[in-house]
Amino acid sequence: MIIEALNKYVFSLLSPIVLICAGLFFTLYLGAFHIFHPLRTLRHIMKKTKSGTDSPFRALCLALAGTLGVGNIVGVASAILVGGAGAVFWMWVSAILAMTLKYAEILLAVKYRKRGRDGFFGGAVYYIVAAFESRKMRRIGSVIAAIFGVLCIVNSLSMGCVMQINALSSSFSSVLEISPVTVGIIVCLLCLLSVCGDRRRVGKISEIAVPIASIAYIVVGILAIYVGRDKIFHAFLKIFSEAWDFQSIGGGIIGFLSSRALRFGAMRGLISNEAGCGTAPTAHASADTDSPYRQGLFGIVEVFVDTIVLCTLTALVIIIAGESGYVSPMDFCTSAFSSLLGGWVEYFMAVEIFIFAFATMICWAHYGFEALRYFSGKIWVRGAYMIVFCASAIFGAVASADIVWEIADLAIGAMTLINVSVLFAMRREILDETRRGIFLHKK
Repeated sequence: MIIEALNKYVFSLLSPIVLICAGLFFTLYLGAFHIFHPLRTLRHIMKKTKSGTDSPFRALCLALAGTLGVGNIVGVASAILVGGAGAVFWMWVSAILAMTLKYAEILLAVKYRKRGRDGFFGGAVYYIVAAFESRKMRRIGSVIAAIFGVLCIVNSLSMGCVMQINALSSSFSSVLEISPVTVGIIVCLLCLLSVCGDRRRVGKISEIAVPIASIAYIVVGILAIYVGRDKIFHAFLKIFSEAWDFQSIGGGIIGFLSSRALRFGAMRGLISNEAGCGTAPTAHASADTDSPYRQGLFGIVEVFVDTIVLCTLTALVIIIAGESGYVSPMDFCTSAFSSLLGGWVEYFMAVEIFIFAFATMICWAHYGFEALRYFSGKIWVRGAYMIVFCASAIFGAVASADIVWEIADLAIGAMTLINVSVLFAMRREILDETRRGIFLHKK
């Protein structure tokens, strides 16, 4: 079919190359300030600002909710299954390059956001329009922004809803023996309660759920690594020694760029930490901050937590455990933890998957709402979207998601190409705003 052909011959080849090249370009173009001056960057992030209803930290948690889905637990397992332990090294390299992409798109989102009755809002659609408007091509910009908005809505229903509930219901069915239909209905009702009404509720839930789930996962990961501490040196040796064969390089880039994926392939699923695809700026645009530069720095933290911390923990546990013979990344990862800590980890992983998947779903529902706002702010439009979102959740719990994967791949691939092209076109603004931010925050 056409969608499958586009994914296979266009997006799966072009998008990873574009992301790596763009990440390298912006890292060099902006002077790699986050690499050469990490303490100064951290100090700027920690600097106190005015208190508001939507704090920069809350925006960070909301964005992390969109990235820390079930793929952050099993996605790295996919990378290792594809390319071996050496894939982890290339995940680190890719993460460092992607940090500036996330920084740049958040910076632009804050700079070109709007103010409504319920606070600030914005995202990629607004700086896409601004990019073309500055070149006296507003009509073309409006069309491209509209295409991006539609793709974002499609992805919120596919990747943000169906994919998450599909993995969640599968996990609960095998570990807790709860029927997929029941899981779908329960999660659907929880999403309705969380998303409908005050839009700040999603941020509040993320601000609580994401740190708790992340800390719990980090603690259990460290505990598992401690149990197998005699193999830590061997694990790092394996990562670096296997990093230089072709299979590991390919697997690592695939694992990083598609660490939400539950199949092999560069565009099989959402990009690990959304760097470059233009979704996370929607969350950060609502932050109560007057510094696009400083809010952009939170994007660097986002990539660091997502890939350098959580994915590395998962990778070390898998390599130390030395499990093999699994086709399913979920079984591969769960078995690695269980072999080091015991059978109780299966229940812990089920709970973690629930929290991460649910947080991702409500975050993507928020992204869908904000994309719809670009077209219409009417209540009935939001209501219709929520009905479709809930129907997608129930469908995802009970049905095979193969065709939905293809749709999600197409949407995220097209969004990435559009967004990265706009970032490159606005590179001078990004550089000027970065210099201004560094100067102002030195005072």
